[in-house]
Amino acid sequence: MKKFFFSICALVFLFSACDELPVEINPVMGPPDMDDTIVIDDQQRQVLIEEFTGVRCVQCPAGSAELKDLLAIHGEQLIAISLHAGEFSPPHPDSEYNFTTSEGDQIINYVGNPIGYPSAVVNRKLFEGEFDLQLGKSLWAGYIGQEKALPPKVRLGLLADYNDGGMLNVDVRVIVDENIDSENVRLSVVISEDDIIDRQTTPEGEDYEYKHQHVFRGMMTNWDGDAIGGPLVAGQDLEFSFSMDFPEADWKADDCHVIAFVHLADADNKEVLQAVEVKMTE
Repeated sequence: MKKFFFSICALVFLFSACDELPVEINPVMGPPDMDDTIVIDDQQRQVLIEEFTGVRCVQCPAGSAELKDLLAIHGEQLIAISLHAGEFSPPHPDSEYNFTTSEGDQIINYVGNPIGYPSAVVNRKLFEGEFDLQLGKSLWAGYIGQEKALPPKVRLGLLADYNDGGMLNVDVRVIVDENIDSENVRLSVVISEDDIIDRQTTPEGEDYEYKHQHVFRGMMTNWDGDAIGGPLVAGQDLEFSFSMDFPEADWKADDCHVIAFVHLADADNKEVLQAVEVKMTE
C-alpha cells in the first residue's frame, strides 16, 4: 500500500500572564523517519472530550472533578483536553500563567460557546436530541460510553521524540478501516500539560494552589487541523511528521502530552473519528 508523507509547518503563539513576552514556537519541517514505521495493533475506540473552562469560572472545578472520575473509569479509551477559552478564561491580575490561546478562542467559536458551565464537547459530535455540541456535565458519562462502544473507523499510531536539544518530533500514522465519504478529513495535533499550580476561582473562594490538568497549550497543526484528503478508502495507510522547538522555559516537558485526532470538518459534521495520546517524555 502506497504511503503518503507530508511535512507540516505551523506557527503557534501562546501568551503568558502579566508582563511576560509571548511564547513563539517555530516548527521545523522534516520528513518522517521511514525506518521507524509505527506499528498499530488492534485498537479500541478512544474518545476525545474537550472541556471548556477558565480560571474565573466558579463552577468549573466541578467539571474537572468529573473528568478525573471519568478518566479513572475509562482509562486510555478517554482522552481529555481542557481549553481555557470563553468569558471566564482571562487570567487574574496575579495569575502566574495565562492559559488562553488564539487556537482555543477559534475552537470555542467553531464548536459553539457554552450556555453554562461546566461544559464540554464529546468527539465534536451532535448527539440525537441535542441542539448543539456543548454538553452539560451530567451528560458526559452517557455519551462517552455510547461513543466508546463503537468500532473506530480509523486507527492511529503516535510517536513523540523529545531530545536534549529541546526539539519535539512527532510522527502520526493513520490506517483507514472504513470508507470515509467526506472530502474534508483533517488531522489535529495538540500539546497539553498537567499539574500546573496557579490561581483558580472555586465555590469556596480563591485557591492559589489549584492544580490545573489537561491544559491546552498549543498545536502543531492549524487550529482546525491539517487536511489529509478525502474521501478516504479502507486500507489506506498514511504517515505524517511534525517537528518544533519546545519552549522549555514555559512548559514542563515531563508533564506534557501529545494528542493526535482525526476528524471531519464539514459544515454539518465535525465528528472526531479517533484520537490517541502519548506522554511526551516517555
